[in-house]
Amino acid sequence: MGNSKYDREGGIHRVPIWRIGGFALNNTATNIWLLLMSFIAYYINGWVGLGVVLAGSFSMIMRIWDGVTDPFVGYLLDKTNGRLGKNRPFMVIGNIVLAFCAFLMIFVTPVIPAGALRVGWFIAVNCIYYLGYTCQCVVTKAAQTCLTNDPKQRPLFSVFDAIYNLILFSGGQMFIAGLAKKYGGFTKDIMLYKELWMIVASVSAVFTVIAVISIWPKDQEKYYGTGQAIRVTFRDYFETIRHNRAIQMLVLAASTDKLGASAKTAAVTTIMFGVVAGNYALSGTFSLYTAIGNIIFIFLGLGYIATKFGQRRAMVTSSWLALFGNIALIALWMLGDPRTLNLPGNKGFVGFSFFTVALLVLTIFTGGFQNVAGSIVIPMTADCADFETYRTGKYVPGLMGTLFSFVDKLVSSFAPFIASICLASIGFKDVMPDVDTPYSLKLKVVGVFLMYGLIVFGLICNLIAMKFYPLTAEKMEEVRRQIAQIKEEKKTVQAGS
Repeated sequence: MGNSKYDREGGIHRVPIWRIGGFALNNTATNIWLLLMSFIAYYINGWVGLGVVLAGSFSMIMRIWDGVTDPFVGYLLDKTNGRLGKNRPFMVIGNIVLAFCAFLMIFVTPVIPAGALRVGWFIAVNCIYYLGYTCQCVVTKAAQTCLTNDPKQRPLFSVFDAIYNLILFSGGQMFIAGLAKKYGGFTKDIMLYKELWMIVASVSAVFTVIAVISIWPKDQEKYYGTGQAIRVTFRDYFETIRHNRAIQMLVLAASTDKLGASAKTAAVTTIMFGVVAGNYALSGTFSLYTAIGNIIFIFLGLGYIATKFGQRRAMVTSSWLALFGNIALIALWMLGDPRTLNLPGNKGFVGFSFFTVALLVLTIFTGGFQNVAGSIVIPMTADCADFETYRTGKYVPGLMGTLFSFVDKLVSSFAPFIASICLASIGFKDVMPDVDTPYSLKLKVVGVFLMYGLIVFGLICNLIAMKFYPLTAEKMEEVRRQIAQIKEEKKTVQAGS
């Protein structure tokens, strides 16, 4: 047996379930900032002074910058091993930087003289903001390896993460829909963004504290890789991407998924519910209704398939089911009558229409399995890091996590740009569609494409990538035993010296 309450035979180390749930809030702490920033194109358009295409281009450039900083932050994390551990300092510093820079963007930007000075200020603060975002985000993937390597436990992170994100984005959408109604849309009153900042900064800080407490006993050297001091250089990034087939395939799957998910901007939600369905307030209510059903499918996909048959199987199964669901949703929006969409709790509800029932059922089914495919990549990244240790003897979770994030963000950065180009092509060059924009078929087609079309592309890429992904449940058992053997050999050498 191991020498602590967390250790088991065969190189397995575990952790109490509540710590997995608590640490998953680190990702929620950054995702709540992501929710706020999903409305940044409106803010840029209304208060920074850029047009629709330039606003979309700005978001793309900042996302690329975010990806470029990843390898440097990952390199620093791999070199860090102080009294406060490897991961905790990055969580705390990252969250502080996020809150401070978002404050500067929202509260200070409007008082800067309009023109080049205001735009330059906003860009500079954004660059620092994304450094903080990278610092906290890299830990979500890197710390997976020291949190647990038990194949029955590792997927549980994704269960918690997916549920938290459903609650966050569904509840957040409902809350923001209320704010939009309160302030008359997204471009009329800056108090909407100030109120959002105060809520996001407070909630994110609380989540970060819980996550730090949860990872504390596992954020120590005995759970890092092989326990051997390994020199890591930037050359290792190129060697890893060239030779680690697992991370290559996972990056392909996750980045194309993220491209589709990132295309669902606030403007797309506004188009689909505010313009096509004719009632933006429904977006919040609809998210709340579908969230509970999504959780059931998350438990099925992650809580059962992933823990019983492995994470690769969970990715393949959920991608197939989500693919069929998204194709059905495209057909429903194009052939059905979105104007009949209504739900209990909304004004004018007189009963369920066919469109409402079909949309609810398909969204619950599709969203649940889509969340499985999106969330499982985080613990799969930890498998890739373990595989790199098995393959080369080097424990580089920061390198692995940020290498993954770099390509992921590089590809997904094109989502807001694609959205802005699509909107500009149908006449929205200077202003974004808002809740009072008149309906048109062109706007509906663009909305459906951005809501579901790019996701279909991402899910097809998932299935192709998993054909060549080598880390089956059996292979991961071999990886864990090899790493455990290396650790034991090191202990024997140290005992004899």
